[in-house]
Amino acid sequence: MAEKGNPTKITFVYSHPSDPEAFEAAYPDQLALARKLPGLTRLQASKVWPKEDGSPTPAYRLLDLHFADYASASAAAAEAGPLVGATREHATGGVIIAFAEILEDA
Repeated sequence: MAEKGNPTKITFVYSHPSDPEAFEAAYPDQLALARKLPGLTRLQASKVWPKEDGSPTPAYRLLDLHFADYASASAAAAEAGPLVGATREHATGGVIIAFAEILEDA
């Protein structure tokens, strides 16, 4: 059973945008909005490596926002309207946003 006092992260899994150049131009603004969230302890932005065989990757980018616990992540989510709005505007391929309990952090 999840412990709501454990470290928590909010992960954005971005699918391939219809216009990657436009997405990349807007992405720094999304990161700036994420950095303003209360209680944020760590931000990790990733870009998915292309597959060696040239086939499509399962995602385009990942964004992990780390918080001390579930309550802190929930409080940040309540303030995330501008970030979510910008994400929906520019993530033209779609995005999945998930809360996750961090079970191990090496």
